[in-house]
Amino acid sequence: MGKKVLIIGSGGREHSLAWKIAQSPLTEKIYCAPGNGGTHDLGENVPIKATDPDALLAFAQKKEIDFVIVGPEAPLVDGIVDLFESADIPIFGPSGELARLEGSKVYSKELLKKFNIPTADFQVFDNADEALSYVRAKGAPIVIKADGLAAGKGVIIAKTLDEAAGAIDMIMRQKQFGFAGSQIIIEDMLEGEETSILVVTDGTTIVPLVASQDHKRVGDGDQGPNTGGMGAYAPAPLVDEAMAHKIISEVFEPLIRGLKKEGKKYKGILYGGLMIKDNQPYVLEFNVRFGDPETQVVLPKLKSDLLELMIKTTEERLEGVMLEWDPRYCVGVVLASEGYPGSYEKGKEISGLDTVAAQKDIYVFHAGTQRTEGGKIVTDGGRVLNVVGMADTLILAKQKAYQGAEMIDFNGVHFRRDIGDKGLKLLFPQAK
Repeated sequence: MGKKVLIIGSGGREHSLAWKIAQSPLTEKIYCAPGNGGTHDLGENVPIKATDPDALLAFAQKKEIDFVIVGPEAPLVDGIVDLFESADIPIFGPSGELARLEGSKVYSKELLKKFNIPTADFQVFDNADEALSYVRAKGAPIVIKADGLAAGKGVIIAKTLDEAAGAIDMIMRQKQFGFAGSQIIIEDMLEGEETSILVVTDGTTIVPLVASQDHKRVGDGDQGPNTGGMGAYAPAPLVDEAMAHKIISEVFEPLIRGLKKEGKKYKGILYGGLMIKDNQPYVLEFNVRFGDPETQVVLPKLKSDLLELMIKTTEERLEGVMLEWDPRYCVGVVLASEGYPGSYEKGKEISGLDTVAAQKDIYVFHAGTQRTEGGKIVTDGGRVLNVVGMADTLILAKQKAYQGAEMIDFNGVHFRRDIGDKGLKLLFPQAK
């Protein structure tokens, strides 16, 4: 008998997870709660919000769900894993306590310090005036972070003292991120190249996925405000075999080993946002779920069975697991609504999806979309679609992704034109 799988969430990450889970011979049926216009084609969308754990549990019990996968961070931080485990339903993800690695940047930084994991020097503040005094003494550039969840937008890199003061005021006095801004971290600015590494762990064994590189800013050349991510590519040339080994041994192993010594087993996916400076990895942040949009460029490269990997993780059977990878490059471009990351309108009809679906090695993962009763796909979020190209070289993968992006249209669509260029500069440093 195959497994009935419930995937919680509605973004591009969840569509790509459903797409990969659908390829597993272990899968009988997929439910997505609430899902989107793309997941509709892979299983059954269920109109339950990701932030309604009691309704999700009731649904899982009624449908006799065999395995649950949580996409977004908020349910994990709210303890959904503990709830489902108490009902004896297997679920992929860390406990509510360990999800604080993402839910509280203060908790995360203090663990990094305790386990001697490289990270930027920092101070924690719960008083805006004291934070301001500290910034004036330290100078700029400097990084201001809201402690709690802020949908990927709670980190401000202040290049001037005025920007730093504005960030402190916005987070702590104006409460733009609500309770998430009751504490802030002020940390030294690290210069270097960013990369993202995802690992799967059962609390003892660590299985790394391929490295990727996200593009947070809305505009080309990393200009404009931060977003949830405007595109990614994998593998990231920044992380060669030696660097990958260094990251595992200096970042992930000390954390997982340290937690285990304290009687805490981290099970699930762990995402390290890292800065590489002078051949040394520093932790910028941890996320306790699959990255978005990194997942959309990592999963197409994974040849191994994702559902089997997840089941082995929850059952603490990862020892000896070796993943098989497609050697090709993957580039993913986010198509966003007009106005994003600010306010935007929904309900714009999307055209060109059928044309892209007919192309080889181009995938479209839906993020903010909805299917109308008449069967049309319309926009339903800020980040609307992820167009992913796959090819033997990074430049060809980029061309494929943009070829696909150009075939799709909706009113006000915008996207970055330079996803993958950082990798090309690393691969071809002599090129102009």
